[in-house]
Amino acid sequence: QVQLVESGGGSVQAGGSLRLSCAASGYTYRPYCMAWFRQAPGKEREGVADIYTDDGRVVYRDSVKGRFTISQDNAKNTVYLQMNNLKPEDTAMYYCAAAGRGYCEYIYWGQGTQVTVSS
Repeated sequence: QVQLVESGGGSVQAGGSLRLSCAASGYTYRPYCMAWFRQAPGKEREGVADIYTDDGRVVYRDSVKGRFTISQDNAKNTVYLQMNNLKPEDTAMYYCAAAGRGYCEYIYWGQGTQVTVSS
């Protein structure tokens, strides 16, 4: 059974940095892609960044380009989200997601880790 466990959330002031980690277990193959999503109170969940695990191609939401970096450590089955120059509007619950085999549809989700940015 696939499990995703996030860590690294917390509270920081605007301009600060955090690094989120997502450890995947239970896979017998490499997921086609993995991603970070976020959901702020009263808002819909939105994608933040995706990484295609075979070639490392990444995709970012416009609002985080240049500030966030998604990366992977295949040996550890872990995906990271380095978040720099954080803004209050980045405050949300951040979720890790992973696809199955062959195409990028997210079917596995972590429990989330809270990120709070104060001004």
